[in-house]
Amino acid sequence: MASKKSRKAREREDELVAKAATDEAKKAAKLAAKLEKAQEKAAEAVAAAPQRVADVLAVGAGFRLADVDPSSTPGFDGKKADGEAALAAGAQPLSDLQERLWAASRGGDTRNVLLVVQAMDTAGKGGIMRHVVGAVDPQGVRHTAFKAPTAEERAHDFLWRIRRALPQAGEIGVFDRSHYEDVLVVRVHDLVPRATWSRRYATINRFEKSLADKGTTVVKVMLHISKDEQKARLAERLDRPDKHWKYNPGDVDERGHWDAYQEAYQVALTRCSTQAAPWYVVPADKKWYARWAVQQLLTDALADLDPQWPVADFDVEAEKKRLAES
Repeated sequence: MASKKSRKAREREDELVAKAATDEAKKAAKLAAKLEKAQEKAAEAVAAAPQRVADVLAVGAGFRLADVDPSSTPGFDGKKADGEAALAAGAQPLSDLQERLWAASRGGDTRNVLLVVQAMDTAGKGGIMRHVVGAVDPQGVRHTAFKAPTAEERAHDFLWRIRRALPQAGEIGVFDRSHYEDVLVVRVHDLVPRATWSRRYATINRFEKSLADKGTTVVKVMLHISKDEQKARLAERLDRPDKHWKYNPGDVDERGHWDAYQEAYQVALTRCSTQAAPWYVVPADKKWYARWAVQQLLTDALADLDPQWPVADFDVEAEKKRLAES
């Protein structure tokens, strides 16, 4: 009898153990399911989080200029009116950061920013200067528009005129065209031997690395316009007397070298987009988008620097008292 009860007890015990194991397995399965769901939600949140414009426009591994749609608006889902509103809203934050950078230099901060803008003709460089750079205090901006080199400039190496135009502490330097002309137009038109311009990519990388090491944040922008949009903009300049001054017959000649320029840009972008000085390709068929995108790139670069207001080198409270008594 005792043996029979003992056997039943053991069977019951086995049943309880099996049930407990099943319950634990179910709990573990539920916990795993909850964890998986939480991970999925986290991934969705990361995917839905707004990206910085730099993240979507940067030239990285495997980049192909031909894959960039000049009429696209990466990082911006709105229409023209939304973009213009966003540009207007972004003017004050950019201006505030630029003022802080300029003020910080008075306290000994030697950092600065260099915005390099390259593009085919009519891509909107002038609009960037007016609507983006023009929104900040001009005393903190050093703008240089590089044309064909003068005889004096040709007598020196191709970076000589570039070094003379670099921003000083607290300044935003702006290059309308730049040292990249010497691996773009020079390459397309065979102005110097191939052996000469082919060495310049490495020279440029070393030069820009040295700038970064000395405290210059380099922001390089290529405004990417389509051939059809360029044609439309040139036609508009011919149709409007108030735009004739902007028209250059040579622009039509340059259109004949369109493919060669695209190839030259492809090489320059991929060979000279570095950690120290990355390239950003901004689709430019929509002027409002290009202006907004460059504004964001410049704003983010300044925000990353996070310049601080200089500390007063006088006794503030004492000066308040003196002023009150004056």
